[in-house]
Amino acid sequence: MRVIYTNSQMSIHFRDLTSPQIKAAADAGTLLLLPLAQTEEHGNHLPVGTDTFIAEHVCDATARRLSPKVPTLVLPPIEYGYSGKVMTQWAGTFTIPPRLMIELIVEINKSVIAMGFRKIIIVNTHGHHQHLAVVAAREIADATGVDVAVLMPNNLIGKEFNEIRKSPPGGACHGGEYETSLVMHFGHDVDLSRADKSDFLKDSSEFCSNDMLAGGGKDFWSTWYRQPSNHGIYGDPTVASADTGKKTFDAIIEKMVAFCTEFHRFIPSSS
Repeated sequence: MRVIYTNSQMSIHFRDLTSPQIKAAADAGTLLLLPLAQTEEHGNHLPVGTDTFIAEHVCDATARRLSPKVPTLVLPPIEYGYSGKVMTQWAGTFTIPPRLMIELIVEINKSVIAMGFRKIIIVNTHGHHQHLAVVAAREIADATGVDVAVLMPNNLIGKEFNEIRKSPPGGACHGGEYETSLVMHFGHDVDLSRADKSDFLKDSSEFCSNDMLAGGGKDFWSTWYRQPSNHGIYGDPTVASADTGKKTFDAIIEKMVAFCTEFHRFIPSSS
């Protein structure tokens, strides 16, 4: 019996499908989203699953918006990864060596490429993974000829977030207004009574940004060594709100859908 793949009639989650359904999805040119996250401390007010919550919500909402016009599946998330050793002073932080993370990302992608998938986007919500994911994408392309894209949702919406944020630049880094607002919008437990703004990022220059959404950074210089953190965060979570989170999330999904649509229809020219 021929298996017909129509994403509108099936789960958007890769793990829910049978093997024949996955084969049919690959044959249909389905787009895969790989949530790349981490389990790590996010201060006294946010759960350690914050990065994974954001990655899953972003990928799920994007897939639902795209399907069935652009058939899309969400791969199981990568929930463990690399965080700098400095962060392990706070309980809840896992750290996998960078080289192993690169290999893991490469091998996951090589596996789905061997199944027949050719359109894959790594959706990264953990800052320490971005450079590793880009290196992995280079290795995947060299090994398979398949060009994998790497996205960070926060990089898509700097303009939109800066129009609605309550904190000045320096308030939306690790565990700050951006992540706290999103997690509040998702409905996960957030203890704002324990939120603290004493770890607001103060140092900024032409070369170094003190805020992952304010822009301005032209280098790599770890925040964790430029300004010690008292509570394992950087920014101001005290001004976060579910309303800011909803507006931020809506802006992310609009950009994600636009990029994914463009990426899915792009056919590279012959070399």
